[in-house]
Amino acid sequence: MAYQHIIYEPGQVARVVLNRPRYLNAQSYLMREELDDAFGRAVEDGQVGAIVLSGAGEHFSAGHDLGTQEDVAYREAQGHAQLDRFKEFMDMRAICLENTLRWRNLPKPTVAMVQGYCIFGGCMFASAMDVIFAAEDALFLPGPVQYFHAPWDLGPRKAKELLFEHRFLSAREACKHGWVNRIFPKDDLERETLAYADRVAENYLENPFWVRMTKFSINHMQDTMGFSSEIETAYNNYCSMMGLTNPNIPPSDQGGVARTATARKNFEASRRWIESER
Repeated sequence: MAYQHIIYEPGQVARVVLNRPRYLNAQSYLMREELDDAFGRAVEDGQVGAIVLSGAGEHFSAGHDLGTQEDVAYREAQGHAQLDRFKEFMDMRAICLENTLRWRNLPKPTVAMVQGYCIFGGCMFASAMDVIFAAEDALFLPGPVQYFHAPWDLGPRKAKELLFEHRFLSAREACKHGWVNRIFPKDDLERETLAYADRVAENYLENPFWVRMTKFSINHMQDTMGFSSEIETAYNNYCSMMGLTNPNIPPSDQGGVARTATARKNFEASRRWIESER
């Protein structure tokens, strides 16, 4: 597959880069297909010991593509437009839920390198990785989306607090609650992330069973607690919610479905408390 919306760089640490900086790396249908293909290539490559996912430009990902001309044209050409309700349900399930669960369970260790905005679908991408490193300027906005990871990444009460208020989460706050592993100054993020990934890759290539079974055991622990079944159920709940409501979607300058203007306003309203908790 020749990639248009991502960059793939093989190596001991394979790099997968979301490459639509013009749209803040909004996730087109094609991007998700290419991402799935690139992860598969990295898994099959015996020289790859770890995978780093990042975004080109200033932001990791502003979430789902909500109607750029190129994405609309691609969907129409590939038969993903104007589907009946059941086919739409299954199509979105394949591209937004099954893909993401598959990436979570890749047999090689994965690291998300997050800078700038990480909104809704961007949080889904990051959450599917094993480890998350973030720049100090990173802002996360999780939501009740197709892959509802927030209660697992943040804990039930913190997830309720954030989602009820609908606000951005700073990298430092995300780190405090265990969603982000490490925070670095923006200029140091890439160097530190790749250095860590290189150490992990060396461990994997030296003893792949050790790292692979460690990952599978931890994921299985989550699954015995209900992770995968609850993610599946939450997808059905998401579809029911979207099918039973007729939301008044704000214009793009107010953040569209993600309502980023509201999320930023509420983040500023909570800043005094957030900073007092450092």
